[in-house]
Parts: sequence; structure tokens; C-alpha cells
Amino acid sequence: MKILLIEPNKMERTIGSEDLFMFEPLALEYIAAGVASEHDIMILDMRIENRLEEILEDFRPDIAGITAYTSTSMRAKEIAGRIKGFNRDILTVIGGHHATVAPSDFYDNNIDIVVIGHGIDSFREIVIATESGSSFDRIEGLAIKSGEKWILTGEREEIGLDSYPFPIRALSDRYRHNYFFEYMRPMASIKTSQGCFSRCNFCSLWRLTKGRYITRSLESILEELKLIQEENVFFADDESMVDTNRMMSLAGTIRESGIRKRYFLHARSDTIVKSPELFEAWKDIGLSIVFVGIESHKDRDLEGINKGTTTRINEEAVRILDSVGIDIYATFMIDPGYTREDFRLLAGYIRDLRLKFPRIFVLTPLPGTGYYEEVKDKLITKDTDLIDFVHIHIKTSLPLKTFYYEYARLCLRSLSLVSVVKFLFKFRLRDILPTIYKIWKVQRRIRLAYLDYG
Repeated sequence: MKILLIEPNKMERTIGSEDLFMFEPLALEYIAAGVASEHDIMILDMRIENRLEEILEDFRPDIAGITAYTSTSMRAKEIAGRIKGFNRDILTVIGGHHATVAPSDFYDNNIDIVVIGHGIDSFREIVIATESGSSFDRIEGLAIKSGEKWILTGEREEIGLDSYPFPIRALSDRYRHNYFFEYMRPMASIKTSQGCFSRCNFCSLWRLTKGRYITRSLESILEELKLIQEENVFFADDESMVDTNRMMSLAGTIRESGIRKRYFLHARSDTIVKSPELFEAWKDIGLSIVFVGIESHKDRDLEGINKGTTTRINEEAVRILDSVGIDIYATFMIDPGYTREDFRLLAGYIRDLRLKFPRIFVLTPLPGTGYYEEVKDKLITKDTDLIDFVHIHIKTSLPLKTFYYEYARLCLRSLSLVSVVKFLFKFRLRDILPTIYKIWKVQRRIRLAYLDYG
């Protein structure tokens, strides 16, 4: 059978994302690995190659699988409609994060099956059933049509990351030079764990694993790393370093193997403070960037989102990573209730910490989170195109235009000229001007984001 797997491009009103980073379609490469030996499979990354109808005409798929985050869920539905418009006999299957947390959003006449949870086994069984003409209702982890209604099949149990095949990166060969994170280009991704021990109320990732932290064996990770051609590798984990003993062992295993790459991963500030020696060991084998969710300059706010850290812990984590020589990409979340004074205080806090790479987002009620349940009756929009961590979804204390003026101003005030220059010099010379343009474009979009609400 011919199977087309599609990574959607973002909607026009969605800010950021592929303008500043683009990771390989790892989920689709995993899905392909589950069925590749018996079928003709093609990956279409529409973030890079937006020519769906031409590829449908040339490739003539029997099945089209589409993945989607919340911000690309409307695009995924649009793509499914275009596929059915080309040929209604093509089986359209939707999966990914948003399909898992909000499957009913995809109950649509142009979608045949919604995959809930990990899709490798589910999709393989869908392909087998399609070949044999069997029913899909015995396949676990699906939402399927039954007459005019949709029904859920049985819940699929998680069987562990080591049971999955390695992703087939060859299917994205023609795109791989486009995958990057800022100056780290080209960049590959690898998944070494799933889930998190923490219970932040704005995050749904720990809920998807029912609170468990699921890991791969060190041998499996090392074997896959040896197959990755790129120098830069992103650990596509929900939280990479919480099992400190395991990650210290992995650092030793990588060192002994002689593999030398540049790594980028997520870590909590309390993990950094608890185990600074772990980050020293990872710095020695190539750890270059750590994304740390500092979130706020106020302990009260950290308690409110159930972050489990304090400003003191956050500040110590910044000091440790700086002393080790690892770039810290600290993220902050601004509340819709911010006043002008709150914006001013946060800018001063970021400058006081001497953060070179702060990333400032809007606290966003994502479907599937506790925070969403708390505020869902207060939402001023349910437009998923605007779930990009820049658009607000709850009424602001300031007038909307003023809020975004202060937000854009905060992004500039939190930076020093020295840090900007040092940041730009990490890029290849030919990429500096395009990067400046992209940053300017995103900054302008932030300032004018109030216009997206009509």
C-alpha cells in the first residue's frame, strides 16, 4: 500500500514556531518505522514543501496520516479536507498530541480515524485492517465513525519505549538540512524518555503517561545516536534529566563510545541545583543548551502553577549553568493579569539574572491541563490557531493593545546589547541577517497581536 504521512504547516495567524525553530517530524518517522518493511511510504513536511495536491497526484496514496499539535489542529482538518477533495477513497487518519487530549475536535466528515495516544502500533494495525478489509473497531486506541456517531475503542496500554523501532530518518532526507534550533543547524531529534515527575498545572505531558516517567535503555539510546548523522541533537523528551543516576550513566556511556555531538535538552531548575555534577559531566560530552522553565520572578506565582520550585532555586540553577559554561534558555510566562509594573519588574529581574537567552511566553490554558479546567469558563477565544504561547486566551487587566505593547517592550528590555551581539555571533555569517529579520518579524507580530482578535 502507499502511505503518505504529513506534518502540517502552521496557520497564518500563529506566531513564532517555524520562524525560529523547526524540529524533524520524529513522530511520523516512528509511525513509518512501524509499517515500512511492507509498504511504500512518503513523508511530506508541509512546513517546508507546501504542495499537497501535486504530491497526491504523483504519489496516489491509499492512506494519509496527519499529525497535529493544538496550534496546527485546524490546519490538519483543512489538509484532510483537501485530501478527501482529491479522492474520498483515501483513508484519512489523524494523530498526535491534540488528537490525544481532545479527540472530539477531529470528529469531522473528512477524517476517518482519530488515533489517541502513541500511534505506532495503532497505525500499523490500521494498515493491516485496511489491507484485509477488516473492521477497525477491535483496534485499541482509536476514535472511529459508527454511522452518524463516533465511538472510542479500548484504551491502548503503553508497552515501553524500547519496544519501538528506530525512526526512519531516511524518509526526511530531502528536508534534513532545514531542521534547526536557532544557531544549531542542521539538527536531529531523539527521544530518550517520556513523562515527568512534576505536576505543573499548565502542562499536560505528565497526564499523558498517567504520572509515570518512562525511559529507554542506555544501549538503545547509544545505538540510535550512532546512526544520527547530524552534529546537533535535540532530546525530544518531556523532561530529560530528572532521573539523575540514569543520565549520569548515559553521559559515561556516550563518553566511552567516542560519540561527539552538541546536545540541547530540557531540565528543571531543582534538578540542576540538586545535581550540578551531572551537568558538568554532560558539558564534557557536548551539552550546549539547557531549556529551563523559570516561569516567574515571584514565589507566589510559582506556587499558583504548582511548579514545585522557588525563585531561590531558579537563581541558583542559573548560577550553576553559567559557571559550567552551558547556555541557559530560561523561559518565563506572563500572566494575562499583568500590570505595567509587573512587566517592568520582570524585565528588571531578567536583567539582574544576566540571562543571555530569555524566552518570554504567555501563560496559556492548553486543552488537557489542570489550568485549562480552572479557566475554561473565562476564555475569550477558543481559536486553536492562537494557541502559540504568544496570544492570550483570558481577558487581560490592561487594554489588549497596551498589553501587547508592554509584552513586545519586555522582550526588548530584558536583553542587553552585549548578549544580543554574543548570540548573533553563534550563527554562521550568512545566517545573521536572516536571523535578525526573523526576530524583527516575530517582535512586530507580538506588538500587533491584539489585531488578531477582531
